[in-house]
Amino acid sequence: MSAFLFVVPPLTGHVNPAVGVAARLAARGHRVAWACADPALVRRLAGADAEVFGCAGPVPGAEGVVRPPDLRGAEALRFLWEWYLLPLADGMAPGVRAAAEAFRPDVVVADQQAFAGALVAERLGLPWATSATTSAEFSGAYDGLPKVAAWLSGRLTELRARIGDPSGTADPRYSPHLLLVFSTPELIGPQAPLAPHIHYVGPSLADRPTGPGFPWERLDQGRAKVLVTLGTANADAGGRFLAECRIALRERADRVQAVIADPGGLLTVPIDDKDVLVLPSVPQLPLLERADAVICHAGHNTVCEALWHGVPLVVAPIRDDQPVVAGQVVDAGAGVRVRFGRVRAPQLGAALDTVLTDPAHRAAAARIRIAFRAAGGARAAAAHLADLADLAAESR
Repeated sequence: MSAFLFVVPPLTGHVNPAVGVAARLAARGHRVAWACADPALVRRLAGADAEVFGCAGPVPGAEGVVRPPDLRGAEALRFLWEWYLLPLADGMAPGVRAAAEAFRPDVVVADQQAFAGALVAERLGLPWATSATTSAEFSGAYDGLPKVAAWLSGRLTELRARIGDPSGTADPRYSPHLLLVFSTPELIGPQAPLAPHIHYVGPSLADRPTGPGFPWERLDQGRAKVLVTLGTANADAGGRFLAECRIALRERADRVQAVIADPGGLLTVPIDDKDVLVLPSVPQLPLLERADAVICHAGHNTVCEALWHGVPLVVAPIRDDQPVVAGQVVDAGAGVRVRFGRVRAPQLGAALDTVLTDPAHRAAAARIRIAFRAAGGARAAAAHLADLADLAAESR
C-alpha cells in the first residue's frame, strides 16, 4: 500500500479529473489525501469522507482575484499568473509542506497549475507526478511568443527560490518522473511530445453530484439535442453569447431542442419553454450521452467530455488555454470555431447546422472517442502512479 497526496488548485475543472484517479487508487488499497485552498470544494467533488489538508491561497471570486470578464489575450494570461497562480503557490506552500510531513506520501500528485505541489515535493526530496488537466501547453501554446515564454520561466524561477529547492531545475509544470496528460495525441495533434515518462491517458471521468433534479421528462426524443455551456469559471462573461445562442436555437426548434447551462442567471427564463431549457446547473455527463452537439467555450474538460461521448462541437474560446484547445478541435476535424465576442445568431446557427449535418465532424469525434477510451482514463493514470510509487520504494 502506498500513499498519494493530490495537490490541486481550488478550481472545479482541475479537481474533477483527479477525483476519478484518486478513487481508483483508493479502490486498489492505497491511501489518498488532498491539499487544497478550498477543502469544501474537494469534499463536494471527491466525497464528504475525503481526507483534505487545508491550505492558504486565493480562491476564485475572492477579493483581489476577480478577473474582469472582458479581459482577453495577453492581459488575461498576465492576470491569471500574477494575480492568481503565483499567489496561490506562495499561499499554498506552507500547507502543502505541513500536509506532506503529516501524511508522509510516497508520491505527490501535483496539478499542473498547483506549482506548490511540485516545488514542495522537490524541496522535500519526494517523487512527484504532474496532473495535466489541460493539454494546451503540449501543442505549442507559446510557439512564436518567446517573450511570453521567457517571462513565465522567470516567474517560476523566482517562485522556486521562495518555496522550492533553489538548486532544482525541473519546470514545476512538467514532472521529470511522471507526466499524466488527460488527453491523447489524436486531439492534441502532431505537436504532442513523446517520452517514456509522458502518458496520454485520455479523460478521467467519475460520478459527480447531480444537484437538483433535471427535468428529463421534458426532453423530446424526436429532435436533436444540443448542450450549451460556458463552464464553471465564465458565469459572468457570457450574457450576450448565451442570448445569441438562444435566438439561433429557437430558430431551429422544429428539429433541435437545447439545454443551456446558465449558472449566473444571465438569461430571462420564459415559463414552460419546451424548445430551449435554461437551467442554473445541468448533469453534464448524463446529458452528453444524449447530445448530438455541444456549443461551448472550448474548456478542456468540456471538450474532452463531449468527445469521450463522440459528440462534435461548436467552440467559442474566451481566454486562457481555450483558444489552443479550440484549435485542437478544429484541426482534428471534430468541430467548428466561432468568435465568442462577435458571433451573432446567424453565424452560430450556421456553425451548429454544420456540425449536426456534416458527417465528417461526427466521424472525427468518433475517432477521438475511440482513442480516448483506449487510453484508459483514471484506471491507466492510477496504474502509472502506482508504478512510480513502486520505483520510489525500490530506490530507498
